[in-house]
Amino acid sequence: MRRTPFSFALYTTLGVAFAATSLAAPEKTQPQAAPKPAVAKPAPQGSAAIPADVRARIAGKLPGVAPGDVSMSPVPGLYEVVMGGLIAYVSADGKYLVSGNVYDLDTQVNLTATRRNAARAKALAGVSESQMIVFGPPNAKMTVTVFTDIDCGYCRKFHSQIAEMNKAGVRVRYLMFPRTGPGTESWDKAEQVWCAADRRDALTRAKKGETLKSRKCGDGPIKTQYELGSDLGVEGTPAVFTQAGDYIGGFLTSDELVQSVQESQKGAAVSAR
Repeated sequence: MRRTPFSFALYTTLGVAFAATSLAAPEKTQPQAAPKPAVAKPAPQGSAAIPADVRARIAGKLPGVAPGDVSMSPVPGLYEVVMGGLIAYVSADGKYLVSGNVYDLDTQVNLTATRRNAARAKALAGVSESQMIVFGPPNAKMTVTVFTDIDCGYCRKFHSQIAEMNKAGVRVRYLMFPRTGPGTESWDKAEQVWCAADRRDALTRAKKGETLKSRKCGDGPIKTQYELGSDLGVEGTPAVFTQAGDYIGGFLTSDELVQSVQESQKGAAVSAR
């Protein structure tokens, strides 16, 4: 995945208050309800109808954004820009950037959430499961992708239910997101897990507080996973995403996870009609 520098940190640096609280799940955040199913589709998206000079001008103002990332938005006069799993709206002259959600007041549909979920789903679908640590059978009824931190207390509590989640039909795919960043103890622990001969066993032992002694194999995969999480707006862990791109919470019990995934699946089915 192409790395875009427009993570939450850079948005803050630019002074743009990006209203995407549904993206981030602080460690102590309580479970959140899944988004309500959409009842209508947003206006058609695409870049074909946008003048080339407009697309080039907007892309030129946003580092890491290509002209192809610019498309029509539901709001006349504004163009949608997709940056990883983030959505923003920019004026044709590239002078103004609008953050936040766009709602259709007639249908009460969050049009931005629909597009944001699609961007997240595409980004996660682009990651091979060989680059994840997966618990659960390939034919599971439900699949979630979880950004996790070895030292996160709620991540450990979440993982302690992994057998129960698998039994309930949920396949859990882990990606590493050591919140303290590169060069820290949590980052080193993530690398130790990734470099182990049996990553599943190593992850379980590490989350129980055991010290691992794996051979060094480089932190490239951890960096890639961490950057993906940043692109998707992850700030806290665990950060749980469905295959439809819904962020469904931080720590969830097994029953809450199943319920949230089922609601996400229903919402995706309605949106696809």
